[in-house]
Amino acid sequence: MVTLRSLSPDDARALTRVYSGASIRYTTGEPLTLDQAHDKIRKALARAAETPRAQWSWSILHESDVIGLVSLRRRAPATGTISYILRDDSWGNGYATHAVHQVVTVAFTSAGLDRLEAMHHPDNPASGRVLAKAGFVRVGTADRDTRTGALPYELYALEGAGT
Repeated sequence: MVTLRSLSPDDARALTRVYSGASIRYTTGEPLTLDQAHDKIRKALARAAETPRAQWSWSILHESDVIGLVSLRRRAPATGTISYILRDDSWGNGYATHAVHQVVTVAFTSAGLDRLEAMHHPDNPASGRVLAKAGFVRVGTADRDTRTGALPYELYALEGAGT
């Protein structure tokens, strides 16, 4: 269905397509420029070389087409967060769910995490369905500052098999 691979400098133009249009409605609301995409990739590659590693970022591919980005961040020694974004023309096909499942496996195996958290904008219930299908459970809300003030984002968690 979808595969993940480490970000590459060649992904910059594809990321500008991911971070545009309806896909950014519940993020910053601003399209990513090509320079910003290159910077985002440079930072992700630098974080991939850190020891201990605190962040992983992957391109989400359908066939050979980059349709999104998924990231895993270590927030505490055993807790991480997952975030993802898909190009709007790829919504509704289960791609985000498949990508999140793959990242959950990495988180609980090679990254050594015991708990994952994720949140979504209150007006984006589709993202909540992705998390639920990947095994996350809604645990409440967390206020997040936005351009228009604080909003209660939906908060989800998933415990690893060892906890």
